[in-house]
Amino acid sequence: MVFSSVTFLFYFLPAFLLLYYLLPWKNGVLLIASLVFYAWGEPRFLPLLMASALLNYGFGLVIARAGQHRKLALGVGVTANLAMLGYFKYAGFFTTLVNQALDQHLAVPAIVLPLGISFFVFQGLSYLVDVYRGDVDPQKSFWTFATYKAMFPQLIAGPIVRYRQVAADMVERHVTADRIWIGFRYFVIGLAQKVLIANTVGEAADHLFNAGPAQLNTASAWLAVACYSIQILYDFAGYSNMAIGIGHMIGFTYPPNFNHPYSAVSVTEFWRRWHISLSSWFRDYLYIPLGGNRLGAFRTYLNLTFVFLLCGLWHGAAPTFIVWGMWHGVLLVLERAGLGNVLARLPRSVAQCYTLLMVMLGWVWFRAADLQTALQMLETMFTPSTGGAAPHVWRIDIGPAQWTALLIGAALALWRRPASPAGVERRALPLQMALALAAFVLCGASLAAGTYNPFIYFRF
Repeated sequence: MVFSSVTFLFYFLPAFLLLYYLLPWKNGVLLIASLVFYAWGEPRFLPLLMASALLNYGFGLVIARAGQHRKLALGVGVTANLAMLGYFKYAGFFTTLVNQALDQHLAVPAIVLPLGISFFVFQGLSYLVDVYRGDVDPQKSFWTFATYKAMFPQLIAGPIVRYRQVAADMVERHVTADRIWIGFRYFVIGLAQKVLIANTVGEAADHLFNAGPAQLNTASAWLAVACYSIQILYDFAGYSNMAIGIGHMIGFTYPPNFNHPYSAVSVTEFWRRWHISLSSWFRDYLYIPLGGNRLGAFRTYLNLTFVFLLCGLWHGAAPTFIVWGMWHGVLLVLERAGLGNVLARLPRSVAQCYTLLMVMLGWVWFRAADLQTALQMLETMFTPSTGGAAPHVWRIDIGPAQWTALLIGAALALWRRPASPAGVERRALPLQMALALAAFVLCGASLAAGTYNPFIYFRF
């Protein structure tokens, strides 16, 4: 079940909110609803989710009480979490690599990837490390901790909510009319981003990429990458905004996850604005512990490269994701080595164009089915080509709706809206409510009509 579905919008969410507001057992309602939500799509992996909750709950208590053996307890807990992630996500990938490197014929395990495992494993890791550091007290109640681990708004695709960010809310939280409105507004903005922009542009992106580089001319190859760049932004940012909105409606404050990343004037700034909960997780739990930028230039460059290699692997067990991660790691090293100073002296529009170009080239590796397809797509983009047997099919199959969504999405993504003067938001409240309701109705009608509705980050 995804947020942008008729089942969720018109059945699950209203029923959940009604019970949540009427019944006094808030955590109980949230936990049961979360387990139903997860079981709707992956019932066979529900025990795995609860096992992860039990594992981290137990190790949190052990770490807090282990005295001089705290580091050993942390190491065992971290290893257990990584083993879970490694088995389900990387066993097949590394078996294939061993077969290729050593000319072996080991059976490649056919393992189904559990929904949200990359997110709830990182969630557990941050909890254990924070308990070890003394940044948070271990949760004494297993059911409260299980509610945190299973919270459906952020379970499948984030944001990666650290326990310390919601520890107080897990015990006591307040829901007011203003907060419900804020949450509804966030939710509708995210829903519109997902349904009206990402879904519409995504249909064009999939059509072009599925045609293959050999069938595209240079213009259509660039159009494919542009469509995918807008699709992945609004697909993921939209889902994050919906999660944040639901959080507000039930009394939680989830961290922001996107902040106009395509308006960045460097790749370094891009990563401060893109998937903020993930990039900050890598910074706090990997980059800084490795030494960050405190151990000299060479070690800093090595740390950046290693962190983004793992960032690529986190997104998927495939060579294309590794190249995508390394691409961003190298760009960050270059900016740290001096390119960042050059970009800072350039006109803002020039620096923004450079950053957007680098990010879009990275998306080619991220989206392509394999390395060969990515290289062919890049060749088509940078070598004048008239395409194959059907080079201009995009002109027919990509219609006004796709072009409109692409242009509106690009304009909103590239522009940083200035902060509204004090009082303007309050005076504009009736208009905001009318627009939000209209957007919700439009999205509902679109989904009811059975329009194209994939979700990219279900792959991770």
